[in-house]
Amino acid sequence: KAFDNWNVEKIARYGRKDVERLLSDEGIIRNRAKVVSAISNAQAWLKVMEGGKGSFNDLLWKYVDHRTIVNHWNDPGKVPASTPISDALSKELKKAGFSFVGTTIVYAYMQAIGMVDDHMDGCFRKAKG
Repeated sequence: KAFDNWNVEKIARYGRKDVERLLSDEGIIRNRAKVVSAISNAQAWLKVMEGGKGSFNDLLWKYVDHRTIVNHWNDPGKVPASTPISDALSKELKKAGFSFVGTTIVYAYMQAIGMVDDHMDGCFRKAKG
């Protein structure tokens, strides 16, 4: 609710009053840098979508050839916090105007959206095949 149900077009137009409203909303993390980042990231996302480079989805998935990378781990301590792929994607996102997209955050996002499967071998969530 605080961010207009994540309507990117609306968020991209937020101004100072919206930032102050969000910073007083106890239902969200009230960190000015993160609130401002959400707004600037919405603006960056719209630019990517309008830039003729394909969709944001394509921007992300091209880094893994549009296929999930399935890693094989038996020790959770061996799972990396970042990789050369997340380094490169982080760099491109920053160049496109995104913020709070360091390589560790990007790698966690890659895991969350299924670009990378780092489930332990034998885990019921591990990709089959």
